[in-house]
Amino acid sequence: MITIDGSEGEGGGQILRTSLALSLVTGQPFRMERIRARRQKPGLLRQHLTAVEAARAVGCAEVTGAALASQNLEFKPGPVTPGNYRFAVGTAGSATLVLQTVLPALLTATGASTLTLEGGTHNPLAPPFDFLSSCFMPLIHRMGPSVELQLMRAGFFPVGGGRFHARVEPVRKLARLSLLERGSIRSRRARVWLSKLPGHIAERELAVVREELKWRAEECSVEAVQHPMGPGNALVLAIEAEHVTAVFTGFGERSRSAEDVARSAVVAARTWLEADVPVDEHLADQLLVPLALAGGGCFRTTNPSLHTTTNAEVIQRFLPVPVRLEQESEQVWCVRVGND
Repeated sequence: MITIDGSEGEGGGQILRTSLALSLVTGQPFRMERIRARRQKPGLLRQHLTAVEAARAVGCAEVTGAALASQNLEFKPGPVTPGNYRFAVGTAGSATLVLQTVLPALLTATGASTLTLEGGTHNPLAPPFDFLSSCFMPLIHRMGPSVELQLMRAGFFPVGGGRFHARVEPVRKLARLSLLERGSIRSRRARVWLSKLPGHIAERELAVVREELKWRAEECSVEAVQHPMGPGNALVLAIEAEHVTAVFTGFGERSRSAEDVARSAVVAARTWLEADVPVDEHLADQLLVPLALAGGGCFRTTNPSLHTTTNAEVIQRFLPVPVRLEQESEQVWCVRVGND
């Protein structure tokens, strides 16, 4: 049994989710100690517990320690079982992170799966639905599987209430992926999600985008959440290039100005544009597991985050696949997975 210290490196829920995902795929059991020990609320929160329960269901696993606030967990996977699943966080915790936990195993399962996921769809510190649908899943499709996503309702902190569907058509073996060049910019779009909030918030956010990025008015739009459960706001910037679509998000919070929300997304987009690389900081973190399961691949990115370096270390506990991070310039790094 692999033993992992959940407080090492980034020290958050990513260590747990990656361990669950790779345990399902490889069949290797693991024990995790000191889960999120250095966080303000250590141990398993509702979204982490839902990810554990999802992995248990998909992998017919034996689990010990699956309880709120638990800092120790043992996970012994059985066979991965495709099927129809519904997982509800029950709070505004991220439903997209629950999908992230079980998706790697379902990409090469013996049959198709459908999933309904409920909770937060647009949360700070988690990939929003727009990132999954426009940026991440098209790259997964290039590796062989087909993953169709459908957003039924957006859900924001603190109420949640979001829901989306996923249908996964697997393949026997993932193809390797190389993303070394971004290519020319083909289109840009800014979308403001508004839920039970006044329209001037969207107007102010889009004004920042037009002023600082020089985007045209026709590239900007507002999406009112249908049948909203609670207040919420997110600004999503999507930049479609020849080889990848990058997505950057600013999340509205109480006491945070609309201008500040917009500038956080603008700064992230500008950093990516100036580096002239295909993969931004957050996509780099997401690509490591599928590339490792494919046996190799490479991409160029900006300065790797602690999330990315921690993810690389966890992957190498489960798989004999090296992950090398090589700095090419002040702004550019090349990440190589496998022995190529």
